[in-house]
Amino acid sequence: MIKKTLYFGNPAYLSLKNEQLVVKLPEVEKMIPYRKPLKRDAIRAIPIEDIGILLLDHKQITITQGVLEKLLTNNCAVITCGNNRLPAGLLLPLCGNTTQSERFRDQINASLPLKKQLWQQTIKQKIENQAYLLKKARGEVVKNMLVWANEVRSGDPDNYKARAAVYYWKNLFPHIPEFTRECEGIPPNHLFNYGYAILRAVIARALVASGLLPTLGIHHHNRYNAYCLADDIMEPYRPFVDKIVIDIVDSGLDYNNLTTEIKSRLLTIPVAEVKINNKRSPLMIAAAQTTASLYKCFNGELRKISYPSFTD
Repeated sequence: MIKKTLYFGNPAYLSLKNEQLVVKLPEVEKMIPYRKPLKRDAIRAIPIEDIGILLLDHKQITITQGVLEKLLTNNCAVITCGNNRLPAGLLLPLCGNTTQSERFRDQINASLPLKKQLWQQTIKQKIENQAYLLKKARGEVVKNMLVWANEVRSGDPDNYKARAAVYYWKNLFPHIPEFTRECEGIPPNHLFNYGYAILRAVIARALVASGLLPTLGIHHHNRYNAYCLADDIMEPYRPFVDKIVIDIVDSGLDYNNLTTEIKSRLLTIPVAEVKINNKRSPLMIAAAQTTASLYKCFNGELRKISYPSFTD
């Protein structure tokens, strides 16, 4: 079952009752103080087991400890936003699998050659996905990118990841000549930041469910980064976020600000359609297949990660 992504951008009181998230909206309640039959419009109940991601984007949101406990017990990722309305924090369960200690050992004991091979597969698939999107969305020549993808070696010592990125970002928005991909850069950089934060939560949640440590990466190893493995595994998934951003920019919407409409589009990332193992799948389900295959690589059952590609 596809888990729901819930976004709260207004004052709300979130509590727990009968294994359900009870949402009380004070603003709605104030609008209808004398119409008791409509009081129900200010309160909603959603089964906790149906929630995959909860995004909190307002300073006047109150959430009870009971809700947090149940959300984490059901492997839900809770995201909080900062003053800039961009995701600032991520809360995940400490234990997401019944054989977690065994899986931790397999992950920790993974050899360096294995990690380099897994990184090779990761970068190869990322470049192929970037090439597909660049050709499909912009009609650009991508033969060079496909050559680079095939030439990626174990560990990517030639840094084809960066070479492909330069060409990709240079041609993604030809009508915005001053655009470069930078976190603090001009729009639509803020859309990518928002989308990647959502994607990171999806991947981190899947890693925890597969009994893996999101902190211990196969390539990324920044001592200050708590989600190195999530940042590794999300690489081939990034172009699916890019596609949604391209669609927003090309639609003619004013994308200079993160409006409710734009956020609603970006929040469809978990249900974006991808192809994995020769089958169509929502991105959130594909992420679970990817992380499950990653663990099997760590324990020796498989030699290749299952990564998604675009549907035709």
